[in-house]
Order: sequence, then structure tokens, then C-alpha cells
Amino acid sequence: MTTRRKLFGFAGAAAVAIATSMTAIPAMAAEVTLSLHHFLPPQANVPRLVLDVWADNVERDSGGRIEVDRFPSMALGGKPPELIDQAIDGVADVVWTVVGYTPGRFPRTEVFELPFFVEDARAASYAYWKLFESDMQDTDFRDVKILATWVHGPGMFHTNKPVHVPSDLEGMKIRGGSRLVNDLLNRVGATPVGMPVPAVSEALAKGVLDGTTIPWEVTTALKVPELVSNHTEFDGPALYDLTFVLAMNKDKYESLPDDLKAVIDKNSGLEFSIFAGGTQADADGPAREIAVKRGNNVFTVSEEAAAEWSALVEPIYADWVADLESKGIDGQSLINRARALMAEYPGAN
Repeated sequence: MTTRRKLFGFAGAAAVAIATSMTAIPAMAAEVTLSLHHFLPPQANVPRLVLDVWADNVERDSGGRIEVDRFPSMALGGKPPELIDQAIDGVADVVWTVVGYTPGRFPRTEVFELPFFVEDARAASYAYWKLFESDMQDTDFRDVKILATWVHGPGMFHTNKPVHVPSDLEGMKIRGGSRLVNDLLNRVGATPVGMPVPAVSEALAKGVLDGTTIPWEVTTALKVPELVSNHTEFDGPALYDLTFVLAMNKDKYESLPDDLKAVIDKNSGLEFSIFAGGTQADADGPAREIAVKRGNNVFTVSEEAAAEWSALVEPIYADWVADLESKGIDGQSLINRARALMAEYPGAN
């Protein structure tokens, strides 16, 4: 019995030692590490609900062979308008950015930024990807690998005094996120101030701005309902929308083995674009509720009352078409096809 106990004890100790040594072996390192760079804090809705989902899915579907390092709040350096060039130049492997931060550089995307044009973020993100494939892939974005294209929910006003009609904006300094939004602001009587969204909070706090144009969902990360107490939204088509891209360095993508390219492809494209736009728009409701619970004033412009606004900004369409024509681009065709594509999206109004 003693011998058997000794033998058993030795075998048991050996088994424990083997098990311990095996657990001490570090996990196999990823074959590829991708840097994902963007301008919002990690707790904001887009990083949490969209970008992290993409990164987590890529890591999972690659079986751990791809690792995505996330760098929020411009942690890799530079300013938000530089993000697209960071992807092109390889400073970052993947970036998420607002296309309008580089005014006029990607003109075809602006069709979705026209005033009172987009009513549903999913339908517009669907149409955006379709037009990207047919019109933008080999033109505007030929120097970068585009993984997804989408728009946010309805753009609106957040101001330090109530805005019910265009004349209420007279003399107010309002932030705009693209050249078409700044054009819109100018035409409705505001003084447009162009700046990336991370700068909005400080500008509102210091009185540099009297208000800003952003969708509801990003107001929470920027603490906008604490800085201003008036919000003006629109029934029907949105006052405006901004366009986004998730973009990857071309050489980095091409350096991947085919099976890892397939992982990137599986998690990119049309379906992810619709998911991203819809998810961002769905986050508007909870953010709006925060402002309501604070007792802020939320004014909704009816579709009928929006006619006054629409009449003021309607000339933007003709000016935009003429501007694109001067670049050899058929802007009216883009408008017509974008409308048709949004209308064909399942469930579109």
C-alpha cells in the first residue's frame, strides 16, 4: 500500500506539474496586428457599438490570427482631418473618419450630405455603399481600401437659445462638420464655424460657439446637453447628414494571406455599412432621452414648417451639381441614383 501510495503520489504530482507548465505557456501571438485609429473617446457610441464590434468580429473570425489594437481620441497623433491620409500613408492600418473633414476632396460622397435628402440611415448607408462600388471605388477612394461607408441619424441643432425658425439663427455661431453643412448654415442666417466634433465641447463651454450641428447620439460623449439646453430636430427628411468611411491601408490589406483577407472582407462591405449606419441612428433615442430628463427644451420642426427651411437651402442642390460638373462629374445623376437606391432599400419610406 505504501508503495502504491508513493507511486500514485508521484504520478499525481507529475500530472499537476505538467498541467501547471502547460497553463504557463503564453497564448500564441497573433500573426497580424492592425492599428485602428479614430477621433472619439472609447466610451462614445460609435467606438463601443460599431468599431469595437468590427474589431472583435475580425479577431474572432480569424481565430486569433488577427489582433486589432484600438487607438481612440487620436492617440496615434495628428488631427481628425489627417485620418484618411494616415490610412493612405500607413501611419495607421485602419481609420474611421468623417469624409467632410477634408472639404471637397471626395466630392461624390457629398450627395448624402445635401439638405433634406436622407430620411433613413440604413437606406442611405445601403445606397452609399452601392454608389461607392459603382462611382467612388476607382475615383475618390482609389488610394485606400474602403471597408464600409455609412451616414449617421438626422443632423440637427443644439443651441444656447431656442431655434424655431431660420431667423432665430441670425448672428449665432454654429459649428458645421462639412462644407455643405457650412453652406446650409450660411443660407439659414447662422455664422458657420468649421471644426471637428472633438473640439465642440470646449468651444461651447468657452462661448466660441453658440451651438452645433450634430446628431443626437454623439451628444452624450460630448456632454452637449450639459452645455446647451435647446435642441431643434426635424420631422421627415433630415436637415443634413454626414458621411463616414472605415478605411484600410491598401498595402496592409494586400499583404495579408488570402484567408485573412477573406476575414476582413466578411466583416466589411454592404452589410456592415447598413449595420453601422443603423446602429448609429438607433443610438439617437437614448441620447435624446438624456436631454429630455435634464429638462432641456426639445423643439421639433414639422414637415410643413420645414418648408421655410427647405426653400432657403434648395439652391445648394444646383450649386453642388454645377460644382461637380466643373470637375467632370455628373452630380445630378448621383442625386437621381442615390434617391432610387434609398427607395429600393427594404422598408424604405
